[in-house]
Amino acid sequence: MLTKRIIACLDIKDGRTVKGINFENIRDAGDPVELAMYYSNQGADELVFLDITATNEKRKTLSVLANRIASHINIPFTVGGGISSIEDVAALLQNGADKISVNTAAFKRPSLLTDLAREFGSQCIVLAIDTKKEGDSWYVYLNGGRIRTDVKTIDWARKAVGLGAGEILLTSMDKDGTKNGFDLEITNALSTMLPVPVIASGGAGTMEHFKDVFIIGNADAALAASIFHYKEIEIPVLKEYLLANNIAVRPCSVSIPE
Repeated sequence: MLTKRIIACLDIKDGRTVKGINFENIRDAGDPVELAMYYSNQGADELVFLDITATNEKRKTLSVLANRIASHINIPFTVGGGISSIEDVAALLQNGADKISVNTAAFKRPSLLTDLAREFGSQCIVLAIDTKKEGDSWYVYLNGGRIRTDVKTIDWARKAVGLGAGEILLTSMDKDGTKNGFDLEITNALSTMLPVPVIASGGAGTMEHFKDVFIIGNADAALAASIFHYKEIEIPVLKEYLLANNIAVRPCSVSIPE
């Protein structure tokens, strides 16, 4: 049985880790290198490092910062933000990233997914999708959630996987930062439809939310930021809870406080 993954997300702006609610009201959450080391030691299965302003401000993810983070951890590490070419990906992988995440650039030029998968392999190409529900459907948003498209999330995800995306990072904009639980409906729809892993993102607030997204949402991985940054939920405690609920996760080597 494949284990479910717990992923800590580091949203980066101007070299600092930040967190907002519904993609707005951004506030500082700490030094990304220190947080990366903390999560690696705590038993996170992976890290995701996203420069949340890279696309909107027309600049590239800071490879130097990625290198600093990667040099201090021993778990898989995904980097995203402003990636739009083979050269961008090559630079990030050379600076320690295990995988890269693409979003807006891939939507605007879908052939980018094919080019990247051919050059580096689908296993390191993560397609990030920011989605919002309108009526009975979910739609794709671009540029950090600032631009709405008329494309349905399910249609784009299916197409992207066919073009070479090896994993989907699905963020519910409706749930982001609310701590009211993951969007189980769209997560389940993609997880059951697609032949690649789906990472659920947006809405984690309790340990039960993680249980639900794995059991009801059928997600392969669950990503969170603020509840980990502010130590509202400790990863070792979360994993112990999931194991107790018969959800296969990789055990932590750190001790759980009484």
